[in-house]
Amino acid sequence: MTGMSRARVARRIAAGAAYGGGGIGLAGAAAMGLLLAEVQLARRHVSNGSTPHVPNAEGRYGHGYDIPGEPPLRLTMLGDSTAAGQGVHRAGQTPGALLASGLAAVAERPVELRNVALPGARSDDLDRQVSLALADGSRVPDICVIMIGANDVTHRVPPTRSVRCLSAAVRRLRTAGAEVVVGTCPDLGTIEPVQQPLRWLARRASRQLAAAQTIGVVEQGGRTVSLGDLLGPEFAENPRELFGPDHYHPSAEGYATAAMAVLPTVCAALGLWPEEERPDVTRREGFLPVAKAAVEAASEAGTEVTAAMPTGPRGPWALLKRRRRRRLPVSEPEAATPSG
Repeated sequence: MTGMSRARVARRIAAGAAYGGGGIGLAGAAAMGLLLAEVQLARRHVSNGSTPHVPNAEGRYGHGYDIPGEPPLRLTMLGDSTAAGQGVHRAGQTPGALLASGLAAVAERPVELRNVALPGARSDDLDRQVSLALADGSRVPDICVIMIGANDVTHRVPPTRSVRCLSAAVRRLRTAGAEVVVGTCPDLGTIEPVQQPLRWLARRASRQLAAAQTIGVVEQGGRTVSLGDLLGPEFAENPRELFGPDHYHPSAEGYATAAMAVLPTVCAALGLWPEEERPDVTRREGFLPVAKAAVEAASEAGTEVTAAMPTGPRGPWALLKRRRRRRLPVSEPEAATPSG
């Protein structure tokens, strides 16, 4: 499938989400039946090595930056097991703790972390999670990070419905005054228990959903970061290092890799990251129609997409950025002070 046709598919999914259209099939019914059967086998393999326990990382990070009278930044994690941090044993290894600690260091302000993500969640659970995040009107998050989509693919949720739910969540959070960064659907084609032809189908479905998610999120004023590396090339090359004991959820090193991909965009959304005056053409950055930017981002992990000029010859445009990333050592942040 060419880049142009992938962009058309992403636009159709996003348009269906916006206007209430039905689901768009990602593959034939027989192929999807095989996909479901192999997913069930993979899930059984995963459940044999996994524990449902998720470390509680909520609390305040960056104690050394406390200034009397200055409130902490508020960071809220939403989404599925990836956002929750399932697969690691200590709170400091979760993506929420890593992001909170990194954000505190960049902002030189304490960060209060809240996590309403739910392992196993699909996009239709985001409405409930957003309600939890916004329950206290006096404590609206400054920044929300959403990681969602993998369970939508494995449960055959129509992509239009997935994108509709995600877009609605982003709209509610933005309307409340929160910045929003979405880690789009990771590449499920590299999960160790998964065999061909499921790998090809899972990769195709994952990237289609990730591209459509990007269109929906950008249209609602959020930013996206491709999480292909979360279950992508680095995992394929170093599966024992980057996968956790269940060979499905990331290890501590894997979560550090994902957190490092998201952190620059989180900081940029809050005005804390130095921005170049113009895109770096040597890094293939630039202004593109949002659907084309979405497809490019879905195929390369760590790529950020944010809204740009409101319209162009082929609809809304977006800015595609490939922020420089360095591999983080797996060092746990300081222990959080529990929220009061």
